[in-house]
Amino acid sequence: MPITLTEKAAGHVQAFLAKRGKGVALRLGVRTSGCSGLAYKLEFAHEVLPEDAQFESHGVKVVVDPKSLPYLEGTELDFAREGLNEGFKFNNPNVKDACGCGESFNV
Repeated sequence: MPITLTEKAAGHVQAFLAKRGKGVALRLGVRTSGCSGLAYKLEFAHEVLPEDAQFESHGVKVVVDPKSLPYLEGTELDFAREGLNEGFKFNNPNVKDACGCGESFNV
């Protein structure tokens, strides 16, 4: 299943990449962390590795390492503003449980 971005998230990523002046893609991944087991990693990729899964959504290239892909398949990345806070929101259909603070999850 593909990994997608909403138009709002894609616009935010494109603007940030343009401001940075470097980077070829958005890299998504997971790492072991928190009380529920896994946490999201989000960074800008300077290169696409041969083993990376590649997706494109609203003009933004998204790459995912093979170990993270099973945890992220079908995920939609959104950019939301809630009150004074703003940030990326992961709509991941694989999540079975998340910690109370929203920092980590398990599948």
